[in-house]
Amino acid sequence: MRAAVRAWAELLRVSALFTVPGDALAGAAALGRRPGRGTALAVGASLCLYEAGMALNDWADRDEDAIDRPHRPIPSGRITPGAALAAAGALTAAGLTLAARAGRPALTVATGLAATVWAYDLRLKHTQAGPAAMAAARALDLLLGATATATAGTGTGSVGVERPVGATGTSRGAHSAGILSGARAPGPAQPMSPARTAHSDVRAAVPAAALLGAHTYAVTAVSRHEAQGGSTAAPLGALAAIVALGAAAVREQRGSRDLPPVPGKGGPGDHHRTRPGAPAPRVLLTALTAAYLRTAAEPLLHATLNPSPPLTQRAVGSGIRAMIPLQAVLAARAGASGTGLAVMGLVPLARTLARKVSLT
Repeated sequence: MRAAVRAWAELLRVSALFTVPGDALAGAAALGRRPGRGTALAVGASLCLYEAGMALNDWADRDEDAIDRPHRPIPSGRITPGAALAAAGALTAAGLTLAARAGRPALTVATGLAATVWAYDLRLKHTQAGPAAMAAARALDLLLGATATATAGTGTGSVGVERPVGATGTSRGAHSAGILSGARAPGPAQPMSPARTAHSDVRAAVPAAALLGAHTYAVTAVSRHEAQGGSTAAPLGALAAIVALGAAAVREQRGSRDLPPVPGKGGPGDHHRTRPGAPAPRVLLTALTAAYLRTAAEPLLHATLNPSPPLTQRAVGSGIRAMIPLQAVLAARAGASGTGLAVMGLVPLARTLARKVSLT
């Protein structure tokens, strides 16, 4: 029994799971919202789809692993190819089911994410499009968190109109009468559909998704050489990208801009939200960025100087773990310092489990 659990833990690379929840939390922070039911559903969906990708990856690479990594669960005979493929399918279905509970927009994003994961593992991994596909998957994962946070519980995708808000003071009863009669409320009292509200919200998470995607692209480019090593250009290019991303991420999102009304809210002073919240203290943002650079940059430098398979694999593993402090930076720069610190709390857990189960 213990051997079977160990084999599945290796197949699914459970030590990498701690890099996943921060995607949804950073997506929620980018909207200026606290994590809620939708965020929790997005985390669950992301974990399932991530593990589906891990199982599918080893199924697709089983012949290659038989030569380069015969100790992996499938070539070593500890898990059958059929069981790995079935697990990938079941986890994908579970992820889409969880996303569907957050609303149709979240399901749409999750479907795109699942399609990208399967396309990467089955077709794109060994092509020039591989790093871009993996980067797109990680960016979509953050946008899934943002979408689910913005839409869960709002009735998005169903027929309905939300209460108008603004300075007019229009009552709910008067607004309902206006809808029934076909009249349109003037000016700021015109209703906005939940779907349109969610779409406007989610656009605020695109810059954070782009930064996370760029990091993923750099790490994936290095991972293509982890079995044989020998590439100096890949880790050097990734090192330059990591430094540039650190410089970009440390910049706070200054200023504020109006966001659409919160669905279902009414009352004076509640008709608009601003993003971001109070900017993270400069010392916190700097410390989180330093943690990101320290985690990712040093192993990449070593792999650049000596591109052997062990050092290249170490650089890839560190690049995966570095997603956690990067997610913390993205949350803190959006004004969610508490979320950023909570995400950083996953670092020691990831480090401890990585000593038992390899990330790569």
